[in-house]
Amino acid sequence: MSAYRDGDKVVVMVPSRLSKAEEEQWIATILERLEERERKRRPSDADLEARARELSRRYLDGRADPVSVRWVDNQRTRWGSCTPDDGTIRLSARLRGMPGWVVDYVLVHELAHLLIPGHGADFWELVGNYPKADRARGYLEGVAAAAHLPMEADAPGGDPGKDAHRGDALHRDERYGVAG
Repeated sequence: MSAYRDGDKVVVMVPSRLSKAEEEQWIATILERLEERERKRRPSDADLEARARELSRRYLDGRADPVSVRWVDNQRTRWGSCTPDDGTIRLSARLRGMPGWVVDYVLVHELAHLLIPGHGADFWELVGNYPKADRARGYLEGVAAAAHLPMEADAPGGDPGKDAHRGDALHRDERYGVAG
């Protein structure tokens, strides 16, 4: 038994040997599981904010306290941004559907910016508290490369002569370099 989306339809496959009642029961169960899986992969703004608070508690000793965390559709060249002055975090809607550990990394990255605006060693030490930081950064770099987005080094150990706010996999913005 399986289910998948085909456009805006859900295709459910069940064995023909099932009775009509068993078929209906299994279809309901499969659709419920599919909805739950999609909800987890596409959290609402409220779910995203709750997740950010949990990640702050777990990896930043609860020190990052965002005022709001929300999805936005207008971030085409960066994965996330924050405004430390007002405590807002915005995540690109392009992250929806990506693995949860990747979204968590972007949240931890932005939460760390609420505490440290730049990308210095102290910032990367905070981000490094998230155990899948390197893996998620690599994932996002791969997605960016596949989409032909420009990449510059801004990871720990990057060229200290470069503007510390330009080019990291999370923050690319033509208007201000980084909105992180």
